[in-house]
Amino acid sequence: MTTPTPTPEASAHNDRALLVLSVLAQSKVAMSAAELMQATGLSQSTLYRQIATLRRWGFVMESEGRYSPGPVSVQLASGFDGNSDLVMAARADMRALAQQSHESVALVTAVNDRVVCLEMIDSEQSLRCSFDRGRSVPARDGASAKCLLAHMPTDQRDALLGAFGESPGRRAERAAELDAIRQAGHAVTHGEVDAGVWGASAPVLAAGRRLRGAITLMAPLTRVEGMEAALLHMTVVTAARISRALQ
Repeated sequence: MTTPTPTPEASAHNDRALLVLSVLAQSKVAMSAAELMQATGLSQSTLYRQIATLRRWGFVMESEGRYSPGPVSVQLASGFDGNSDLVMAARADMRALAQQSHESVALVTAVNDRVVCLEMIDSEQSLRCSFDRGRSVPARDGASAKCLLAHMPTDQRDALLGAFGESPGRRAERAAELDAIRQAGHAVTHGEVDAGVWGASAPVLAAGRRLRGAITLMAPLTRVEGMEAALLHMTVVTAARISRALQ
């Protein structure tokens, strides 16, 4: 049996519906139609068509004129938690790293042009850094983004760098920095995304050195002085241990 090829109109409809769902998934609070229109760039009539489809399938729910992920989205999240080999392989070692370092540890991956947090172990200290599960940020700056960019296939990396719209000189500088990160096997940044935050990130690689994600340790800059080398070493060792478990 052959599967019918979606028409361009159907594909565009699917893309718009997924855009709405993606925006809702990243929001910490329910959103109004006006907020969704601003975030997605969709017209009111188009937005309501997408919402109607998503509500009918249980991906979105509405309460007092505000929209949030529906029960099917929760089921998807639960299924991901139970079946993701990457998350399951990483959890124990992430907890060990958080306990050893007393800092927060994230498992991240690249999805299109975003860095998405798959799992987070928060530091038990009152002053701590965090990256909510499911949250995404542009794959541009910061230890997580640079580590993922440096270790992804060159054509994929170059396509993302080209999308930044920077001058040829700045693009060459970024490419050189990523080459150095790939050679070193880790990325370290200071306050690039959030002021006062130090981050170290090392890649998680499956068989054939295929990039699956990265382990990122994040801490307040005021607490890492003199500890940078030790924290980086812990992060690199943890990522290597998880990589071995996936191979």
